[in-house]
Amino acid sequence: MAEGKKKGKVKVVLMVAVALVAFSTAGCGGSKGSSTSSSSVSTSQTTQEETANAESQTSSTDDSSTTESQATTSEAAPKDDVPAEYASALAQANSYANTMHMSKQGVYDQLTSEYGGQFSAEAAQYAIDNVQTDWNANALAKAESYSDSMHMSKQGIFDQLTSEYGEQFTADEAQYAVDNVQADWNANALAKAKSYQDDMHMSPSAIYDQLTSEYGEQFTADEAQYAVDNL
Repeated sequence: MAEGKKKGKVKVVLMVAVALVAFSTAGCGGSKGSSTSSSSVSTSQTTQEETANAESQTSSTDDSSTTESQATTSEAAPKDDVPAEYASALAQANSYANTMHMSKQGVYDQLTSEYGGQFSAEAAQYAIDNVQTDWNANALAKAESYSDSMHMSKQGIFDQLTSEYGEQFTADEAQYAVDNVQADWNANALAKAKSYQDDMHMSPSAIYDQLTSEYGEQFTADEAQYAVDNL
């Protein structure tokens, strides 16, 4: 009887041990599964973050490339939309105004003339509106040329500067020129008088009349008298 009880206790102990082992194994399995699951979640999150970072970098690179492309396009594009004809007219206008010292109207007429630039009226007007020059200075340069090379009188130069068949400066521009030109009007009158005497063999009286005539040289009476007195 005692031996039977002893065997019964052994069985109970064995059953308890088996239960403990089973419980322990289940617990370890659950912990391992939990760890694996947690590791999978962590790996998934890391992968998503890396993908997001890569996409962000790619987007940034694309934006940078787009910006650089736009900048390049902007640099390559012409800065001015002026038609080629207008630009050519302006280039010629600058040459006429700053090299030949022509008037505004003179430049315009030269640009549109069939014997000149043959530009359209619109292109010529654009050139006149945008040419960089000093019209007063141009008139003065022309006045100096007439005085030094042709020995013209003050009034004669003014008329030549304003004439529609001459330089076509405005009255104000011509007045500025004759007021500022460095000329010896007596010397100019004498040079003209000598020319009439030597080339046309005119008398002193005829020379005087030619020097003072409104259809001739237009010197003053004093300038003409100085000239004939010093022949």
